[in-house]
This record gives sequence, C-alpha cells and structure tokens, in this order.
Amino acid sequence: MSPETTEGGYQVQGQIGFVLRKANQRHVAIFATHIADLTPPQFAALAKLRDVGETSQNQLGGLIAMDAATVKGVIDRLAARGLVRLAKHEVDKRRLMVTLTDEGHRLVVELLPQARTITEETLSPLSAKDAETLLQLLTKIS
Repeated sequence: MSPETTEGGYQVQGQIGFVLRKANQRHVAIFATHIADLTPPQFAALAKLRDVGETSQNQLGGLIAMDAATVKGVIDRLAARGLVRLAKHEVDKRRLMVTLTDEGHRLVVELLPQARTITEETLSPLSAKDAETLLQLLTKIS
C-alpha cells in the first residue's frame, strides 16, 4: 500500500510508524503465548546480561535500546523476582551495576529456544530471503 493513496496524499495505514506498530503488536502477542511471565523488555535485559556479564544499568539500557527510566523499571522488577542482582560500582558509587543471578541465568538459558521460536513465528509470513531483507532494512533505519 502506498503512503500516498488518499486525497491530500496521506493514509495512516500506509505510514511506517503505523505498520511498525502493527508488526510489533503481532510480535508481542506471539511472545506472550510462549513466554507469559516476562515482558519482551525484561527478556531482552536478561538475554543481554547473559551475553555481556555485569554491566552498568545505563549501559545495559543503551545495549537494549531503552532510556534510563525504562531500564530502571525493568531492572527493578527483575531484581524483585531475584533474577538480577544490583550493586554499586566499586569506584563510582553513583553507578549501579547489574548482573544475572544463578536463577536469572538458568531462566534465560531455558527460554532461548522459545525466543528463537518467537522470532520464527513473527517472521513466518515471509520467505527466508524476505525476512533477512526486512531485518537488514530495519537495522539501517534504527
């Protein structure tokens, strides 16, 4: 659908923000059917901590594309569940360091196959080539 198919040259259904929002809503619904007890941002935080190990809360936010206020809420909820541990940086006491607990590590490793399935289901309407192209194009504009 062309973004300019109505009088005045604007149709909301053809705009990138609208289409991305619909695609995200579909992805979130698929995610919830496979991983009901975590949100996608919570899973992203756990998965990235598994990759990088201990890091500052602000750096983690940057790594998973979350602003400081959002990542703080995500981390606070994960800490309340015992999935991450918070500690002040040894030198800079203003800096909050985040690391996975053993339970957090166990959970994220257990959920990785489901995360792969979520991605596959989200992209299932596309051919493998189209899915690769979509990810490349979205990466370019993000």
